[in-house]
Amino acid sequence: MKKAVLFLLVLAFVVSSFAFKVIMVTDVGGLGDKSFNDGAWAGVLRARDKYGIDVQVIQSKEQSDYVDNLSNAAKEADVVIAVGFMMSNALFDVAPQYPATKFIGIDIAPPEGGNVPKNIQLYLFKEQESAFFVGYLAAAMTKTGKVGFIGGIAIPPVERFRYGYVAGVKAYNDIYGENVEVIVGYTDSFTDAAKGKSMALAQFDQGADIIFAAAGACGNGVIDAAKEKSLKVYGLDANADLAKIVDAYYEKGEGYFAIGVDSDQDYMAPGYVLASALKRVDNASYYGVRDAYRNRFKGGLEVLGAQEDGVGLSPMKYTKGMVPSRILAEVEYLNYAIKTGMLVVPDNENDLNNFTTDIEFPF
Repeated sequence: MKKAVLFLLVLAFVVSSFAFKVIMVTDVGGLGDKSFNDGAWAGVLRARDKYGIDVQVIQSKEQSDYVDNLSNAAKEADVVIAVGFMMSNALFDVAPQYPATKFIGIDIAPPEGGNVPKNIQLYLFKEQESAFFVGYLAAAMTKTGKVGFIGGIAIPPVERFRYGYVAGVKAYNDIYGENVEVIVGYTDSFTDAAKGKSMALAQFDQGADIIFAAAGACGNGVIDAAKEKSLKVYGLDANADLAKIVDAYYEKGEGYFAIGVDSDQDYMAPGYVLASALKRVDNASYYGVRDAYRNRFKGGLEVLGAQEDGVGLSPMKYTKGMVPSRILAEVEYLNYAIKTGMLVVPDNENDLNNFTTDIEFPF
């Protein structure tokens, strides 16, 4: 009996010693941003629940932490996930030193020359496509003829969000002969919610009534600003239920909205977040871990757009009733047009400047 127990203990030790381990290294936004980092971590947790693997997160406080955090993770993990464009240089410095470790880079493009080491799988997104949907929606819903965009740091993923958002507004203007304007600003941060709120209040004062924030945790402040402004217009208290918010919106004929980013942020202020531009970083982290666990890890670059279920629009659980049915149908058709190649959303400034839409809805 004692020998059997001893054998089981030894077996358990051996199994645990060879457990498949994944460590995610956050960017400076860290967990709790309710956006990019939280989304990537959700994918890791999905893989944990599916495959019973060990998972851990290392949070970066500043950019100088990236190399050490990735190196420390690589010493003990089978898979290391680097989250965020700003970790690019650190990833390409560290990964070649640990060829037996698999690395997943989310929002990280191939290095100059385009050669991606075999132990690195990169995921990029067509952020412009999800932003196009919310841009069109914002242009359709504005009562002032002005909408806002607040970016964090003007890195490529943030800029692609801007291109798509402005293109969505342009498309609505082209189709309906309107002239909705876009006010643009940057917080130069992904962590300063207070700065996001102050910039949003400034844009609201300039006439915008809907603001899309692609700024990490700064966007939490934009959501706060939209709720604060709406409460003043509606004359409601902060704990008013959704039915009262919707009734007040129709009664007043105006209101203020934020648009969420990356994850579905509609729940953060029901009735005040019009929609969220989804960027499925959760799918990217899950796919990467899944492939590594199944020994199907190839390395290289994968770009996820609407066609690959990499980007999209939130279900709008709390605000769908505020949006005219025709606009919802048009957004759905535009999604179809993008997926089938009928409509190509610009991903750079030059294409944005030359972008026009000649879509005709079949209804």
